[in-house]
Amino acid sequence: MDKNELLRLYNLDLNELLKISSKYMSDNIELCSLVNARNGRCSQDCKYCAQSAHYLTNIEDYPLISKEAVIKAALEAKNNGVIRFAVVTSGKSPDEENFYKILEFIDELNKIEGLKSCASIGILNEEQAKMLALRGLKRFHHNINTAKSYYGNICTTHDWQDRYNTCKLVKKYGMELCCGVILGMGESVEQRIEMAIELAEIQPDSIPINILMPIKSTPFENYFDKIDEENVLRTLAVFKIANPKSVLRFCGGRMRLSEQNQELALKTCVEGIMTGNYLTTTGKTPEQDLASIKKLNKILLT
Repeated sequence: MDKNELLRLYNLDLNELLKISSKYMSDNIELCSLVNARNGRCSQDCKYCAQSAHYLTNIEDYPLISKEAVIKAALEAKNNGVIRFAVVTSGKSPDEENFYKILEFIDELNKIEGLKSCASIGILNEEQAKMLALRGLKRFHHNINTAKSYYGNICTTHDWQDRYNTCKLVKKYGMELCCGVILGMGESVEQRIEMAIELAEIQPDSIPINILMPIKSTPFENYFDKIDEENVLRTLAVFKIANPKSVLRFCGGRMRLSEQNQELALKTCVEGIMTGNYLTTTGKTPEQDLASIKKLNKILLT
């Protein structure tokens, strides 16, 4: 589907647009969760991020956590209905020592029956991608974050192509790919359409949708008004239409939507939820998400 057609759809009456996107929906909802395994001290200057060393955000910095802490968090997540669990670390790329420890984490996660291992550890080189695949990592997460044409406005220490290359490596070595965006960083409607098209080219299995939560002391700390709830819904619908085989997933910032609009999205375009807290912001509890799934008569994947 080309840019002009997607833009036409974006501008339809909202109810009509959501009716179209709902045609691509299943009745299933999939829960995932994460552990923030290393926090802060990131060398990159992404303007939205509390973990960047370029900004004085006063978050807690800590090195890679223990294998025992990862497994404890994974087992708690499984008990809450989660079927995918991710190890997430700050930084552009993992250093050698931490990378080998993360491989050990993956070994342990793969021993937990009913839980699928995921990782989000930054930009990969080919050897790292190959090693992750050989260790049996099920899914790798790496967002494009925004449209290629807008990327220079959010980061200068790496570029969109670096992220795209990592996504291609993940697919080359047979892992599933989770690749999404952050909405509300000042991008135009046209650039949201570009994101939909770029994701359609990448063909991720899962598309996490984040809505910017402006963090104090970052360059985007006052970006509360860059997107409203209606335009979030319009974007979600167009993403689903452009990527009918991908699972759109609510992630960070979904609490900027009203409860009514969160439920509307889950009926018409979103089939996955990252439950619990995120990296530096909070979300809903698993109990709240399970209650919503029951209310909407959705089928929880197990």
